[in-house]
Amino acid sequence: MLKGFKDFLLKGNLIEIAVGLVMALAIFAVVQALIADLLTPLIAAIVGEPSFADLSFTINDSEFLYGHFINELITFVSIAAAVYFFIVVPVQRIQERRGVTSDTQACPQCLSDIPAGAARCAFCTSEVRRTA
Repeated sequence: MLKGFKDFLLKGNLIEIAVGLVMALAIFAVVQALIADLLTPLIAAIVGEPSFADLSFTINDSEFLYGHFINELITFVSIAAAVYFFIVVPVQRIQERRGVTSDTQACPQCLSDIPAGAARCAFCTSEVRRTA
């Protein structure tokens, strides 16, 4: 029983997943700091409103807090932009410089992604010229 548990801990992708999760949490903290400390004050300086949370309107005694939605939307777009411009784009440039190529190709018939060395598409079964 202990051998099975040891195999589970050491042979699977558990360590890789744990490291990936820790790194994701660390990157999340950096991105959150970037948003809170740099981008939000910049937006507040441009718009003149540090927070939209107090914006609301009332209809038939129901209060609609659209300002909170605007804050969350700005946060989402800011995080997406920060991740794209500070993580995705630099990693793509590094991969291009290192000559890392994609290991997939598009099927000429159905345009599905298939392995680069495939001779036949798994989706539409058409024959494909191998690129690898």
